[in-house]
Amino acid sequence: MREFIYFSNRARTTGNFPTENLMDAGRMDIAIHSIIHAFFISHNMRDDVRVHLVFNGPPDPPKHILLNPKGKKTVGKISISKKDIANLIKKMLYKYKSGQNTIVEEGFEIEKKSLFKLIEEMQKEGKEIYVLDDKGKDIRKIKIANSPVFLLGDNEGFNKKELKKLKSIATPVSVGNKTYFASQVVTIVNNELDRRGI
Repeated sequence: MREFIYFSNRARTTGNFPTENLMDAGRMDIAIHSIIHAFFISHNMRDDVRVHLVFNGPPDPPKHILLNPKGKKTVGKISISKKDIANLIKKMLYKYKSGQNTIVEEGFEIEKKSLFKLIEEMQKEGKEIYVLDDKGKDIRKIKIANSPVFLLGDNEGFNKKELKKLKSIATPVSVGNKTYFASQVVTIVNNELDRRGI
């Protein structure tokens, strides 16, 4: 199982954002494109991926959303449509209940949890965390654990304080000397793991 954590300091933390203009919802469009590239391949959907969204924008941060659809033939499938994914995120944000982990439906959960709390819990489970950073080690030259977790940010990335802390607890990795969209980075990482059979 491979996992992606998408982090945004601006993404809205309630469901009252317009699906017609996702850029105005703290660049919710980037999160949606990253979800599509994490789960979907030609004529199929990956069943070995979990996606975590950590939104830190207004008005009620932080929110941790887990997407674990488990393949398109099971309960909890998602559509490749950007509008449908936007509506799914809206629904999950609206269904959030204070002080608890809310299972919106099988494979889709939401709770109030910070990025660093999520990472701490994953590390206690023995998971290896990799943070995408243009100054990190080349992903093609490093050993990758069997159940890796890759952390990436939106178009603004992480602030200096966050990045410094992340580099002290996660392995910084790079996908090359070009700057790619977050969703493209997800595709490159998926391809590297596919090639390695991880």
